[in-house]
Amino acid sequence: MEATVRDVMTTRVVSVTKDAWFRTMAVALREYRVSAFPVVDDDGKVIGVVSEADMLAKEALESEPQGMPGMIGGLLSVFDRKDEDIRREILDEVIKRDLSTDPAVFTVAVKDGIVTLGGVAETSEFGHDLVQRVKHVQGVVAVRDRLRYPLPPEPTGDRFDVLARFPID
Repeated sequence: MEATVRDVMTTRVVSVTKDAWFRTMAVALREYRVSAFPVVDDDGKVIGVVSEADMLAKEALESEPQGMPGMIGGLLSVFDRKDEDIRREILDEVIKRDLSTDPAVFTVAVKDGIVTLGGVAETSEFGHDLVQRVKHVQGVVAVRDRLRYPLPPEPTGDRFDVLARFPID
């Protein structure tokens, strides 16, 4: 039996615009179980095609060509998380459990996988550690560091606290 295009094509076409977000496309690939989308302009005219492979870095495809189809769905699935789930993990697991800090001290906003952190960091090291840990939460696309950091102490090496008087000859 020979197959034709009609036998394997889908009639439910899902398209994206050229301004579509990477995360939106990754979620849609999984949701609609397709491997590519037509890209349309404002008039609905097809201007190109974007596929799963297009969405991965070219170097990744070239370095490990064996087993890539399965890996593509592992890689893209990290973007298939709800913003509220990401936020809850940051508050409960990263801040409260891992860093043993009250999550109420910080503001955590997540929009399309982009995390905005606000509040006052106890120390610069703590704030930078928090940002690094948040970057590694599954589904996080980027982190906006809006934390306020304490000012470093003023150097005292060049100052004298004692006034000395010397006799004039």
